[in-house]
Amino acid sequence: MAHELSAEQIRQVLQGISVPPQPQIMVDLQMEQVMPNPDLKSIARLIGQDPGLSGALLKIVNSPFFGLSNRIASIQQAVNLLGCDTVINLINAQSIKGEMTDETIVTLNRFWDSAQDVAMACLSLAKRIGYQAADEAYALGLFHNCGIPLMLKRFPDYMTVLEEAYARANGERRVVDTENQLLNTNHAVVGYFTAKSWNLPLHLCEAIANHHNALAIFSDESSRDAQLKTLLAILKMAEHICASYEVLGNQPDDHEWNSIEQLVLEYVGLSEYDFENLKESIRELGAC
Repeated sequence: MAHELSAEQIRQVLQGISVPPQPQIMVDLQMEQVMPNPDLKSIARLIGQDPGLSGALLKIVNSPFFGLSNRIASIQQAVNLLGCDTVINLINAQSIKGEMTDETIVTLNRFWDSAQDVAMACLSLAKRIGYQAADEAYALGLFHNCGIPLMLKRFPDYMTVLEEAYARANGERRVVDTENQLLNTNHAVVGYFTAKSWNLPLHLCEAIANHHNALAIFSDESSRDAQLKTLLAILKMAEHICASYEVLGNQPDDHEWNSIEQLVLEYVGLSEYDFENLKESIRELGAC
């Protein structure tokens, strides 16, 4: 996905799927973020204008996953403590839900519950393995499947295709291969173009594009793309802990994780025993 495509190529890849416009709150916050000296009061004021986002931010910041010693009572406190970039990453991740939820489609309730669980697990895993930008891991967890609601709106039988894709996934066949075969596009590429059009950091866009390409990426033993590998390692562990293969794929076994488990755990320096303990502790915190 690193190379630039023409407008016509993008249109063909998206197969008639319309990417929704970037939420205005994201536009306003990103404009503040690129200023030489971002105004933390302005950032807090922008967030405070949306009660839903304000409540979601305080809930995340005060959750056990964030591990703060003192409870945060206001948006201004959160911004002052966490800083501009972290707060904006958290808000950007939450913004997608408001823009892309269609409450008339019951399936999406299951989808958003799963996305929130994976995001919280990513946040905890990032902290446990020492990845500094835990807020980015959270954003990836909530954004990585943002192509799914758009695919469902374009293809009414999409969830059936997705279940087949998970069922056929193995070491040789990726989830997105079945989607490509049956629909000529897939939720990872649609998610990539959505994230890119919403001006998410490029490394997060690349992780979204490649989140079902983990086997090839982790089989490459070069140190190239260390940031991508770390983000994908966190995401794939979180997806497995939260049983995305059951929730989205309706499968009893996590075929994708089985093919990458050893490579991922070796990369982050965890034994299977360590990972099992980590899995249990994250579930005890309330995710998944």
